[in-house]
Amino acid sequence: MEKDDIRINRGIIHILDSTMAAPVLSDMPFDTGSDFCDFLKGHIYKLISGDDLKTCHFNEGESQVYQALLDYSEENFVPISKMLAGILFDIMNENIDIPQADFLVIEYRVEGRNYLALLKMNYKISYTHRTKTEEIGNINAITVQKAILPTEGQRLIEAAFINLEDYSIRMIEKKFEINGEKIDYFSRMFLKCSNALSAKAKIAIVTKAVEDVQKKYYKEDEQFEAQMEAKSIIHTELEEKGALNIPQVIQKIFKEKEEFKEEVQEKLDKYKIAEDEIIPQNENTLKKFEKQHLTTDTGIEIKIPMEQYKNSDNIEFITKEDGTICVLLKNIGHIISK
Repeated sequence: MEKDDIRINRGIIHILDSTMAAPVLSDMPFDTGSDFCDFLKGHIYKLISGDDLKTCHFNEGESQVYQALLDYSEENFVPISKMLAGILFDIMNENIDIPQADFLVIEYRVEGRNYLALLKMNYKISYTHRTKTEEIGNINAITVQKAILPTEGQRLIEAAFINLEDYSIRMIEKKFEINGEKIDYFSRMFLKCSNALSAKAKIAIVTKAVEDVQKKYYKEDEQFEAQMEAKSIIHTELEEKGALNIPQVIQKIFKEKEEFKEEVQEKLDKYKIAEDEIIPQNENTLKKFEKQHLTTDTGIEIKIPMEQYKNSDNIEFITKEDGTICVLLKNIGHIISK
């Protein structure tokens, strides 16, 4: 999928400024042939092609958003968008830590399916110049702009993409303080949905669980090689299969060490992902595993491409009797200083 594969059918903008008594709701959709639509496509593509989105499902009996979408059609697009904006504004108005924003409701089509995007574009503060003419001449000054939208290069932190066929949701959100506690209000209070972890978050949890068990059971001079080998196994799985089958990966990392595997399993069970298969869709998610990043206690930093780490003809790690480690780089034709 590419950005230009996204076709925006219709969209509308509502202003949710919680410093005001009421939202400023639009009565008309915006022009889908404008350059602004390319700007929106960029934001939609950046999110739906990444691995940061969580998969969610409406709590059907509790969600006003879900009930509204059951009646969704082209004819009632505007009133439903206003209803959704009103629900969100009421939550924002009661919780001052939630940032003000423009709220965009966009129906778009991609890969043969229609979706409804709910984009909360939180305001940024920026500065620009202003000029005025006085008797003494022009006076140029700087003025603050408090309702600047995120640029196309900036990733939105609050958005939901709802499949209009089965009402499944993929979303991204950020915790904000509600009654003294930071919570995911966008899913829990606005959409009222139950969510699963994103692919990126699952991979991070797996690698952290493996590392914690290795630190617990391996001696300090053994941890280094164990952690590098685990990272190499994860990289190979992702590169060759395009997916990470968690039980299989844990088996390959710990082999016959049943106690180690059981402890990792317990850690992953807390997140209900111990039996999952993770399928990343963005190559940036894999980049973390393309190189071994090493830092010595003497301050030396080494970055080793994974294919070189696996090639003993080019690099070798030697553990000496006193526990110190030698890194031997071999077959170097020339070295460039950067």
